[in-house]
Amino acid sequence: MIKKVLFPLLFLVLAYFVLSYESAKEIIAGISIFLVGMFFMEDGFKLFSGGFLEKILEKFTNSMPKAILNGFLISSIVQSSSLTSVIIISFLGASLIALESAVYVLLGSSLGSSTTAWIIALFGLKIKISHYAMPIIVFGIFFRFSKKERFKGLGHVLLGLGFIFLGISYMVNGFYELKDSVDLTLYSFDGFLGLFIFFIIGALMTFVVQSSSASTAIVLVALASGQIFYLNAIATIIGGKIGSTTTTVLGALNSNANGKRLAYAQFLLNLIATLFGIILFYPIVNFIEIISNYFEITSDAIKLSIFITILNLSAVIIMIPFLKLIVQKIQKMFIPKVKSWSKLEFLDSSSLESSKSIVAGVKKENIILYENFLKASKHLLQINDEDLYWYKNNNKAKSPQNHKIDKIYKDRLRVLHDEILDFLSFANKGISESDLKIIDNQKIITKKIYSLLKNIRNINKKIDESNFYREAVKNEYVYLREILTICIKEIENIISNKTFDDLDKIFKIKTLQQKLNSLDSLTTQRVKKLIDEKKIDANVSTKIIKDISFAILLSQELIKLTISLYVEDSILIEEDEDEA
Repeated sequence: MIKKVLFPLLFLVLAYFVLSYESAKEIIAGISIFLVGMFFMEDGFKLFSGGFLEKILEKFTNSMPKAILNGFLISSIVQSSSLTSVIIISFLGASLIALESAVYVLLGSSLGSSTTAWIIALFGLKIKISHYAMPIIVFGIFFRFSKKERFKGLGHVLLGLGFIFLGISYMVNGFYELKDSVDLTLYSFDGFLGLFIFFIIGALMTFVVQSSSASTAIVLVALASGQIFYLNAIATIIGGKIGSTTTTVLGALNSNANGKRLAYAQFLLNLIATLFGIILFYPIVNFIEIISNYFEITSDAIKLSIFITILNLSAVIIMIPFLKLIVQKIQKMFIPKVKSWSKLEFLDSSSLESSKSIVAGVKKENIILYENFLKASKHLLQINDEDLYWYKNNNKAKSPQNHKIDKIYKDRLRVLHDEILDFLSFANKGISESDLKIIDNQKIITKKIYSLLKNIRNINKKIDESNFYREAVKNEYVYLREILTICIKEIENIISNKTFDDLDKIFKIKTLQQKLNSLDSLTTQRVKKLIDEKKIDANVSTKIIKDISFAILLSQELIKLTISLYVEDSILIEEDEDEA
């Protein structure tokens, strides 16, 4: 509703300035080009990183100092705290990073956003950066048409940087030309009224342009050109904090639970910065004056950059002692009341922003699919949770309720199977070749799990049909059921025991494989004995051996899936090398 009213109104205001003042065209064009540059920079780093940003966030966020430092460095390099936030949200969704670490990175990202002000104040306003913008754009276009993702990403980054430089240049020229025809300082107000008006202007401007970096650039250029007073500029920056908070809240409305939690943390951070700036407005200004006099700083743009740094740094320092409490609070927030059984838990739209989150998410989704496949198999085979072996005397047929459960599991598994494959069908943009191979392997696992359910259903049908045969044949199919029961129960033990490390799991799996080999050898002996005792003929013996061999083959496939999903690849490689 706000956007429907605000954007037409904004359009009319822009149209008035463009038609009334020639210089306004340059300012508006500069803002537009600057925003285009920001979008190109974000897209470029998504392509160019090739997992670089993700690797940094994954490896160097295990402590508060590391996480804050990396959040600062990444936002300083990519000049976009929103890109950092997007990657963090995707990592949260795939459980690659803890919520507490994500909040630490967010704090560092907030500090990193201060570098935008320093770059503009030190270089953008003093150097004729438009001379550098054009060559950068030319090289950007050259790399943009490369077929390789990394070169294409580099092209986007260069285009973004060139457009940002060009946009600043246009804004600088526009404000200086505007001063010749219109002096905006005439509309300024002294005292608290003036500060309040510019506070509102800052909030609205940041909300409209949807970028705190862009609004900071506009204020700095306007201040350097003398179109806005120093104190009014500070009030505008403080208002921008509230504006970016509004943007964050609106953006989180359509996000997942982790996105909303992180947005809430960012809301608190911006709110603390705003309150700190309002309450200590004049003490901070006086402190900056003392620093400026000592270091002989005369530029209001540099002073404003110092204020922005103090504002962001103070909010982070104030928030750090309460982080544990804040994390505990937001972990309990935004928990959906009703959760669909088949809805993907670790893959969503935010996962598409990072190949690492897709790789981790699809493996976790396959683990969920596999564990529910094991439950479905137990229902089909009527495996009791308490007993290891099927009682030979229990020939009771399945009840209608069990048939219903079987259908529910079959339908649910099919839906989850389809959702995983549907997601992966369009989740291949900007993914490195190595990650694509991993994802392709996980696709194979997804399909394999569902196909195994069909095989379990077929073998269960054979077990049911054995009830119409003589006692000796029924006993062999009870034996077949016991083989599958032993395998499923042992696999459940391996994956549910949290004390097992990868080496323990491999040892247990090898023990199970040896047991299955022994049971396979025993099958031939059992069947031969029945033939010798003339309890079965050659045709029946062939059918029994074929069905039991198929059950053992299924068990071996289950073991392979267990290894793929629950044992790290590095451990597997070490095991292969040891055996070689």
